[in-house]
Amino acid sequence: MSFALKDAGVVITGGGGGIGAALARRFAAEGARIVLADLDAAAVEAVAAEVGAVAVSGDAASVDGVASLISRANDELGGIDLYCANAGIAPHGGPEVPEEVWARAWDVNVMAHVRAANLLLPAWLERGHGRFLATVSAAGLLTSLGSAPYSVTKHGALAFAEWLSATYRHRGITVQAVCPQGVRTNMLAQTGTSGQLIMGASAIEPSQVADSVLEAFGDDRFLILPHPEVAGYYATRATQTDRWLGGMNKLQRKVEAAQGG
Repeated sequence: MSFALKDAGVVITGGGGGIGAALARRFAAEGARIVLADLDAAAVEAVAAEVGAVAVSGDAASVDGVASLISRANDELGGIDLYCANAGIAPHGGPEVPEEVWARAWDVNVMAHVRAANLLLPAWLERGHGRFLATVSAAGLLTSLGSAPYSVTKHGALAFAEWLSATYRHRGITVQAVCPQGVRTNMLAQTGTSGQLIMGASAIEPSQVADSVLEAFGDDRFLILPHPEVAGYYATRATQTDRWLGGMNKLQRKVEAAQGG
């Protein structure tokens, strides 16, 4: 592998379940030393106990929360080799969603990445290497029917990851964005009928996402696509935009019909 996990210092946010917990299990099996963060103290402590990691409970999105996490991780690990910005939220709705909910989605899904990178980059640039893994979702490449805040902020997360890669890759900083469609997590379960209709049939297990990430460490590819078909959708969106939007609107009408709307 291009990146060896054995003895690497790794931080994973949103580590109390879902993709974050799956990454922790996979990385621990490869010999990584891990700090896990999550708002849910009981959940993150349980996963940490399972994999031999250090658990940090708290908000890994706020300015103070990110700073506290990175300081603690540096103390525990002696330096951070890989930072997995995995925590995310997906509030349902569109422009009617309250301003404070939009702001929280922006904080968790985008600014948490920005704030972490701001603190990580000085040490990484000084030593000439570091790896930033952003859990973006296919919503960042395409869109997410039913959740405008999720779709918009995941596009922002992808844009920031692209900027980081374009700006720092010649200085030893590797940036990767993992972009799955449906994954069998609590987040998918909370989308209800619409989420199951759109993503249920193709949903994969969190462990499969972790396997895709580990494979991508072998060639440092920027886009990690656990659902390979997303590449085709992304190409159609870019080159046949009206056709793609028409297809998405057709899917939206299907969801509305299923919901009796």
